[in-house]
Amino acid sequence: MEIDGRDFLNTPPVKTVRFGGNVAETLAKHKQGDSGDYELLKHQLADPEIKDAQIINWLQEFRSCVTQLTKDHEQLIYTVLRLPWVGRSQAVVEEYMAFLSNLVSAQTVYLCACLKMVVSHFTPKRVIICEGGVDISDSDDEDENLPRNFDQCHQALQLIARYVPSTSHFLMPILQENFPFVQKSSRTLECYVHNLLRVTMYIPSIRRDVLELIIGKMLKLDVSASRSDIEEAEENAMQNQRAEERTEEGLFDMDEDLSADHPPMMAVTAHPVAERLDTLMAVLMAYVKDVCHVNGSLHVERTKELYRDLLTVFDKLILPTHASCHVQYTLFYLCSFRLALAEAFLDHLWKILQSPSQPAVLRQAAAGYLGSFLARAKFIPVLTVRACLDLLLSWIHRYIDSQDRSDRQACCDINLHGPFYTACQAVFYTLIFRHKGMLEGNMKKGLEYLQSLNLERVVMCQLNPLKVCLPSVSNMFAAITRKYQVVFCYTIIERNNRHVLPVVRSSAGGDCVTTNTNPLDSFFPFDPYLLKRSSPLIEPLYQVWEEIADAELLPTKAGRQGSREDEDDFLCGETTQTECIVGMTPSSYDSNLRSPNSVGSPPITFQRPF
Repeated sequence: MEIDGRDFLNTPPVKTVRFGGNVAETLAKHKQGDSGDYELLKHQLADPEIKDAQIINWLQEFRSCVTQLTKDHEQLIYTVLRLPWVGRSQAVVEEYMAFLSNLVSAQTVYLCACLKMVVSHFTPKRVIICEGGVDISDSDDEDENLPRNFDQCHQALQLIARYVPSTSHFLMPILQENFPFVQKSSRTLECYVHNLLRVTMYIPSIRRDVLELIIGKMLKLDVSASRSDIEEAEENAMQNQRAEERTEEGLFDMDEDLSADHPPMMAVTAHPVAERLDTLMAVLMAYVKDVCHVNGSLHVERTKELYRDLLTVFDKLILPTHASCHVQYTLFYLCSFRLALAEAFLDHLWKILQSPSQPAVLRQAAAGYLGSFLARAKFIPVLTVRACLDLLLSWIHRYIDSQDRSDRQACCDINLHGPFYTACQAVFYTLIFRHKGMLEGNMKKGLEYLQSLNLERVVMCQLNPLKVCLPSVSNMFAAITRKYQVVFCYTIIERNNRHVLPVVRSSAGGDCVTTNTNPLDSFFPFDPYLLKRSSPLIEPLYQVWEEIADAELLPTKAGRQGSREDEDDFLCGETTQTECIVGMTPSSYDSNLRSPNSVGSPPITFQRPF
């Protein structure tokens, strides 16, 4: 007869060395005031060299007297919970899980301690390496048993949840307290976030809270890695790589096929903070895909539920966070699964924008998301874009009507009319990116539609939106609408530039005359995605800027302006400066018709704290 793979009749019992009596006797002596065996028991349980057979024997004895393990024996139980059971033999793991089940059932006072113990195994063990007499902490060593260890943790957690229905109520604060510092290694963060998301698969009641926790941490990484910083790090890394290659070429004369022995490494984002964010974005988007698809097909109900949870987190954390570059792409990715989701997201943003009860800063942020999503999401058809433009322009025209009826003369006041200006900029930005799609197929009908929007009234109203919008947006919109003779904006832009009030600033180098070219604190949340590892999920869904020949757009004097064909966007980076005030020459509307990499984060002094 074989038990656990052993021949029971022919195999002698495993010898275990132990001192003192059994657990029941030790507890009885301790109750009578004799603590010698009790302390000896704790000492033996804490032995780092403890053997599997010893662990099994101890656990069986503890299970037999679990009703006696009241809060008076707290320190003893904490010692048992520190036993190294994860990664041990299957017999140890099964015995430990049986002990946990009995403990939380009989003594719920230890529930939180058990949960903390399991959650502590959600990250790889920290290994201390001594190099040159210095201890170096390293938690990134690849452990081939790590997946199995995590499986065991989740089995234990599921068992506890089965025996104690209120587990979810106590688990969430523990998950929050144990979240690694965002400065920890990518591997540590990746493992912990992966395990948190895995918990939501069998304790779905905490999913929204878990997503809020994860996305909150990711946003802290996101706002710490500005678009300009990431691009600079990539440029420096590329230059260093080229320099190394030149050095190697000079030192060695190798055969060309030698490089075949060194396959290219997976693309890694050069910026260290962005690299950690990249890792977490890949984990989160993989989770989104897995939740929403069953056997390769979209599961509509599960997708709707996840969308609602993510939208709640979006409203609470993402929308109010200014200058985040990448975390919002989680919703972008989810909305690509089904047009109804994209339309629901647009409708949600639209309701925020037009609601007077919402704070102006959130209404303006919603307008930024609306315009950026319409412009950049390749999966949104032209019909949906037109429907959104109809809504936006209808609201804009009603707003102008209300100002015309007012006794007070309308003036260009950003604090008073911020949502109106951001709505106008959203329209201009959307038309810049999507006008080709509207005109393709039937130019006549497309132009009739653009004429029906009555854009001329918008740009010529007393509120003067072209004066407030980013110059690059205003100028590209003016160039496109001039080309198709929809509206002529250059006269207004020239007049606005003549009335720009210079700001004199003193510095160590003397006074300088500058002007604020980003009065709206403009923010385009779906600017180009810069994270390398997770970008393959976004690239097929993303509408890049298609360079338009300057000669087609500009008046004669500006037709000489060169273009940088290898770059993504038409915007001139007003929002990527490190200063909130940048120089601008009046009457130079053509100077903004270039294509820098993107519209990135706004100036540092504009950023609202997270």
